[in-house]
Amino acid sequence: MASDGGVFDFGTASFWGSTGSITLNKPVVGMASTPSTNGYWLVASDGGLFSYGDAQFFGSMGGHPLNQPIVGMASTPDGGGYWEVASDGGIFSFGDARFFGSTGATHLNRPIVGMASTPDGAGYWLVASDGGIFAYGDAQFYGSTGAIHLNSPIVGMAMGPGGAGYWLVAADGGIFAYGSTQFYGSAGAIHLNKPVVGMAATPDDRGYWLVASDGGVFTYGDAPFFGSTGGITLNKPIVGMSSS
Repeated sequence: MASDGGVFDFGTASFWGSTGSITLNKPVVGMASTPSTNGYWLVASDGGLFSYGDAQFFGSMGGHPLNQPIVGMASTPDGGGYWEVASDGGIFSFGDARFFGSTGATHLNRPIVGMASTPDGAGYWLVASDGGIFAYGDAQFYGSTGAIHLNSPIVGMAMGPGGAGYWLVAADGGIFAYGSTQFYGSAGAIHLNKPVVGMAATPDDRGYWLVASDGGVFTYGDAPFFGSTGGITLNKPIVGMSSS
């Protein structure tokens, strides 16, 4: 997924539509797939929400004043709702997504850069660029890089097995595993053409993919390589990914 909303599909992932040919008010910053993997949502930094395939539109922050821009989203397990998260940790819930708390009124050392929901949708984690973790609802805290000197900022996270852990990924491809998650490798010691901007875990949680802003994909554990946009000229940089 690129910042213009262009979507690139590989392997068994299907293309359901994109905003690549639409003039957007603000760039796309995140995406989430439906439980059936037959659709997905894209969210822009102004909170505008675009739904494709069997993804339903339940509302958005598009057109509403925000204290800080939206930086990501997560969907509920049944696909009946989603959350949008802002860089100050403000949470906006739609459909059957419930509000469990936020850092919107908290002084943060670093901005929020992403989120992940628990398997039952009764909680979520927020992650800041210093790796600080904020857990709400039934989401448990398993550790963070908040007190660690990082070579590069954290740019995203992925939930681990059964919600009993999570991975954090840094812009240099460094991976930090907490709880029940396993470390399968990282791009931390590799010279990258472009910074890593996101990650996704495999369905069995025994591997993960990292994606860079040029669309280069790095696979670890049982995550297979299905292709990338690493050698393609892109209109806009890649900003994230989702697995089917």
